[in-house]
Amino acid sequence: MEDASVFKLEGEIVAEGALWEFSDAQKIYNLPFNDLLFQAQTIHRAQFDPNAVQLSRLLSIKTGGCPEDCGYCSQSAHYPTGLKASKLMEIEKVVAEARKARDGGATRYCMGAAWRSPKDRDMDAVVAMVEGVRSLGMETCMTLGMLSPAQAGRLADAGLDYYNHNIDTSERFYREIISTRSFADRLETLTNVRDAGIKVCAGGILGMGETTDDHIAMLVTLANLPVPPESVPINMLIPIPGSKLGDATPTDPIEFVRAIALARILMPKAHVRLSAGRTGMSDEMQALCFFAGANSIFVGDTLLTADNPGEDHDAALFRRLGLKPMALDAAE
Repeated sequence: MEDASVFKLEGEIVAEGALWEFSDAQKIYNLPFNDLLFQAQTIHRAQFDPNAVQLSRLLSIKTGGCPEDCGYCSQSAHYPTGLKASKLMEIEKVVAEARKARDGGATRYCMGAAWRSPKDRDMDAVVAMVEGVRSLGMETCMTLGMLSPAQAGRLADAGLDYYNHNIDTSERFYREIISTRSFADRLETLTNVRDAGIKVCAGGILGMGETTDDHIAMLVTLANLPVPPESVPINMLIPIPGSKLGDATPTDPIEFVRAIALARILMPKAHVRLSAGRTGMSDEMQALCFFAGANSIFVGDTLLTADNPGEDHDAALFRRLGLKPMALDAAE
């Protein structure tokens, strides 16, 4: 078997760890669909059990009222989405919900708060949540907005495994959807997280009016970070009534699958998560995404404030495809 750390492109070898050129990634993305999926599946099989999918659960620990103006978000205070803001959940409630998720088969528990960045007064509770969920034997992930080095250090000391901070889209298109923070701000938080010793979860959203070149540029940016993310969530936009992108045109399913495949090829060792928007995907589209290298999903009826396929539907799909939940030791 060929070394899984290399990729052949028109007779040349692209070694793992080398910086990706946009033009090379573009050539891969535009391969004939069967060739692209074959390459992605070959790389996927060299790194992971091809029939195992990581199950994660996501809980909104503080909902709504966010001062950011992200055009896709139901929780932004800038848009009349009808979502009522709530305070930070109690620690005991969060741990109890995590226990239910663990008992339902989830191995990673993700907690999200609608903040621009956490206030120092909130950090004690957040740290306690991390410690409580870790005590259940689960991987922990937080998404709290921008982090200072000191805040990232506190989360690392608490044992946080992953921090999620999506770059959302390409640098070129970024200003079309967000004006309250910059693309550089996103990258700075990822640097603070990495420097603190926390694993990085970073991806983006497709279907916001961007081009396919923006999909490619976003993934190249992630792959060319000093250390690529260990987890890469790829979201399909859920148009939220009242938000800036409430009337956005849906992403072409084949283009979405191509993005999944490119993520797998550019970041062979990452968990590529088929994330938000699965309620708008057919079973056949999801099956193609798994074949293209997606090996992580969120389970449960809700995803922060959006609908998500229920566990019964996911279990039925897994049976049809011969998939199984990934064990925790394999997910690390």
